[in-house]
Amino acid sequence: MKAPPALSVIGWSGSGKTTLVERLVPELHSRGLRVGVVKHSSDHHPLHRTGSDTARFEQSGAALVAFATPAGVQLSVREEPEQVLLPLLERFGDRVDLVLVEGWKDGPLPKLEVWREGHGPLLASTRSDVLAVVTDAPRLPEGSPEGLQRFGTAELQGLAVFITRLAREQAHEP
Repeated sequence: MKAPPALSVIGWSGSGKTTLVERLVPELHSRGLRVGVVKHSSDHHPLHRTGSDTARFEQSGAALVAFATPAGVQLSVREEPEQVLLPLLERFGDRVDLVLVEGWKDGPLPKLEVWREGHGPLLASTRSDVLAVVTDAPRLPEGSPEGLQRFGTAELQGLAVFITRLAREQAHEP
């Protein structure tokens, strides 16, 4: 099975990535897309609560640890996201039409940048894989790439149309 189209939502801490993804999921769903979401973090933090059974299994050297409840299953493996994430998404390609990855600035996916003045420089200025910028700023900073698609933070419907079109184009690529 082919992996579903995926898009990283990148930006500096506090720029509004989580809020945007949270708002986009129902908007994209209303357009007929089944959306999966992955949270990527570059910070090292434990995947299991200290002292929990799953943390103890992980510390024992288990190759993978799963936590299963009636609400679902959470699986963790000690591998780099590049080695696991894309093949895992491929496994679930029949369940989702699009995957939004919050974060993963250096990952291989096309990117949507959330940019807010005062939170750091525009990442799109140095990255050719940023397709569009979402911002509450009246304009992008000097030196921004020409022709870069820009959406205001309130333009959720226009952004959803843009993402839906990208997802459908990616789904039809060989």
